[in-house]
Amino acid sequence: MPDVLAPGLDVIFCGINPGLWSAAVGHHFARPGNRFWKVLHAAGFTEELLSPFDERRLLNMGVGVTNLVSRATASAVELDSDELQRGGRSLARKVRRLRPGVVAFLGLTAYRSAFDRPGATVGEQAERLGSARLWLLPNPSGAQAYYQDDAMVSALRALRRAI
Repeated sequence: MPDVLAPGLDVIFCGINPGLWSAAVGHHFARPGNRFWKVLHAAGFTEELLSPFDERRLLNMGVGVTNLVSRATASAVELDSDELQRGGRSLARKVRRLRPGVVAFLGLTAYRSAFDRPGATVGEQAERLGSARLWLLPNPSGAQAYYQDDAMVSALRALRRAI
C-alpha cells in the first residue's frame, strides 16, 4: 500500500501495518470499523469527515500516513518483534529524509516493541525520531475497544494543540 507522504509535513500518522481489507482496496485505515477517519475529523485535523479514498487530500493539510510494517495481516499480533524493529529502522530513514514535525504512532504495543520502549504511554515521548517529535496514540482499529472514541479524540486533540 503506498505511503501518503511528502517532505516537511506537520505530522505523519504511522499505523502498525495494513489490515487485509485496507491492502485489498489500497487505502489506509479502510476497514469500515476503523475509527481513524472519524476521530481525525472530531479532533479537528480535517474540516470534513474524509474517507480512506480521500487520503491524498491529507497532504494539503500537512498530514501524512504510513505504516510501521508494510506486510498486510488479519491482525497485528501476527507480526513478530524482529519485523516491528526492522519497520522502525525503515521508518527512521523515511523520517530523516522527509523531516516532519511530529510522528504519531497509532498503536502502543507495536511502538513499544519496535523501539524497545516497554514503558511508553499515550502522549508525547521524551525521545525523538531524527528531528521529529514522537507522539504515541491508541490504535483506532475497531478490534481495539480499550480506548473509547472520546478518549481517542482527546488524545488527538492534545496532539493537534501541540503541533
